[in-house]
Amino acid sequence: MTAREVVLLADDEPLSREFLQEALQSFGCEVHAVGDGAQAIAALGERAFDLVVTDWKMPHADGFAVLAASKQAEPERPVVLVTAHGTMHAAVQAMRQGADDVLEKPVVLEELELLLSRMREKRRLLRENTFLRDQVVGGDMVVASAAMQGVVDLVTRVAKSKATVLVRGESGTGKECIGALVHKHSDRAQRPFIKLNCAAIPEALLESELFGHEVGSFTGAGRRRAGRFELADGGTLFLDEVGEMSAAMQAKLLRVLQEGEFERVGGSRTLRVDVRIVAATNRDLAAEVKAGRFRADLLWRLDVVPVTLPPLRERAEEIVPLARHFLRPGLRFDAEAESALRAWRWPGNVRELQNLVQRVGILCEGDVVTGSLVQRWLQPVGGAVETAAPAAEPTYVIPAVDPIASLVGRPLADVERELVRATLQRNQGNRTRTAEMLGIGVRTLFNKLQPEPT
Repeated sequence: MTAREVVLLADDEPLSREFLQEALQSFGCEVHAVGDGAQAIAALGERAFDLVVTDWKMPHADGFAVLAASKQAEPERPVVLVTAHGTMHAAVQAMRQGADDVLEKPVVLEELELLLSRMREKRRLLRENTFLRDQVVGGDMVVASAAMQGVVDLVTRVAKSKATVLVRGESGTGKECIGALVHKHSDRAQRPFIKLNCAAIPEALLESELFGHEVGSFTGAGRRRAGRFELADGGTLFLDEVGEMSAAMQAKLLRVLQEGEFERVGGSRTLRVDVRIVAATNRDLAAEVKAGRFRADLLWRLDVVPVTLPPLRERAEEIVPLARHFLRPGLRFDAEAESALRAWRWPGNVRELQNLVQRVGILCEGDVVTGSLVQRWLQPVGGAVETAAPAAEPTYVIPAVDPIASLVGRPLADVERELVRATLQRNQGNRTRTAEMLGIGVRTLFNKLQPEPT
């Protein structure tokens, strides 16, 4: 509930109604009091309430009718039924029909205060759960271009099927959001949505992450652990960067897609699951098949419903709406800032845009993000905002400093570890590419990322 809850109070007895109204107001509530059930039901359609407190026996419509009307309009809104002494059967019936609590007349102030505390905590937890669910599954998408509207229309059409979806697109275009959208519009929406970035997990651990492991199956496996497929049973599993899988892992994934079964690492019992797969890649998997790096039969299994996300530069009409969506409340862009945002090519796509908007929102003085502030973080070498095709790697103006000065005198191991982490961050967590860039193996990279023993 908010700091000052709005309560609908329904009671046909004037003295009881006045007492409850004054009591609720003394506990910080704003109270809208009515004298019968019909007025209460009418009030529910006229304004928003955080809590409903209703007497059981009233003319025109009783408390059960008010309870039903409130739950139909807003199922999560708490409803409290007030009953006379000795009508416990009504209390039991009310709870069965969805009442959140019952108060017995004459109402004791301490009990009312305790009830309000419970209702507030329940509303807080509901808000928190909704927020966490949005974080896990993904909030609403901002769609302001015909290209993205076409993608959303396709996704909502195929979501209720069991078909596997393969989302293609450059890094940062929002492939995970599409995976979440498939889940939210499917008949699995109330079941788990589990995510795994295949490129961020070392090859030696990827099988355990996907399928789980038994006790003692490898060094450090001190207890049984469920894998992502088990956790997603009945729901959706989003496999990001699926093109980074090794040939061995591709074969094991193919088996699950074909048979719906697997064994935990170190286990012999075959487990069956019902999981809908949404895979994503920024690679050309058809070219990977021709090069012998990706299985053709696995691609056929994954690419049942292909979804291609256009890069942000090809849906320029979405740049400003997205930027406004990412900007923290109370701030706005001036016309020059929005013009600069439209002109940029956004090689990092939506992820780059969100990063920049968060940065300028922090650095902004006042409530207007100016064009000069945006330009400062978009400025390439040469001085003008980029309008031509982007280079493979964008170049930014960097202050003239000695890059070695901060490293002098530090242990070589610290410098190496910092370099490895910075390269991994630049590659957005892709360990395979990071290892290739550093000229080392993925296993060596994993070892170098481990903390020093204390």
